[in-house]
Amino acid sequence: MKTFLLLSSLALACAPVFAASNSSLNIAEVDKAASTLNIEKLQQLSTTTQDYEAAYANYRLAISANVMGQKTLADQALASAQASLETLTNSQADAESLALLSSVYGMQIALDNSKGAELGIKSANAIAQAEQLAPLNPRVALVKAIAAYNTPAMFGGSMQHAKTLASSAIERFNQPCEDICWGEAEAYTWRGLAKQELGDAQGAIEDWQQALQVEKDYGWAKFLLQQNQQISAK
Repeated sequence: MKTFLLLSSLALACAPVFAASNSSLNIAEVDKAASTLNIEKLQQLSTTTQDYEAAYANYRLAISANVMGQKTLADQALASAQASLETLTNSQADAESLALLSSVYGMQIALDNSKGAELGIKSANAIAQAEQLAPLNPRVALVKAIAAYNTPAMFGGSMQHAKTLASSAIERFNQPCEDICWGEAEAYTWRGLAKQELGDAQGAIEDWQQALQVEKDYGWAKFLLQQNQQISAK
């Protein structure tokens, strides 16, 4: 999990393609608040929404709180997200909840490596179950790509595998979406990071630029492009 904290702190999900339902509208509001690290708004959304949307709000709240150095709040938000998602998946498992739960476990491990032995297995089981339920779900592939990127090679991680999985996620985002639609810009950004690690600097830049084509205000891709420009200028 060598870069999960830095990268997840900047990973802002893209807005829904079709904002037709209350769920998609709530998720869009969460993404908007996360893009500006608006902790107060994220806290509000985590208490005024329910089920998956509340868990997603808490997940983004945890990321924002961690960026702002509020580790206690981040831990609390992740615990709330975990509790909500475990309740959902225990009552009626679905791919979206399982994929997000896997990512929540992953961030908890990143914040506290001592939880790796317990939550690592849970994270792997959750994403495996999600893939069984919805093998073509783009967020399932995205979560697997993030795990492949952050997991040390000795434990099965692989930059090439992360790149391949991110590419699969990107392809799947071509499917129509009306409800839970976040993640396309994020998938391009993770693929760019994998390409960068594999020595393909130009490919990384192109992916980050494509992320901004998907979502023009996507803060993480902007940050990476600016960072690259600063390094190139030296």
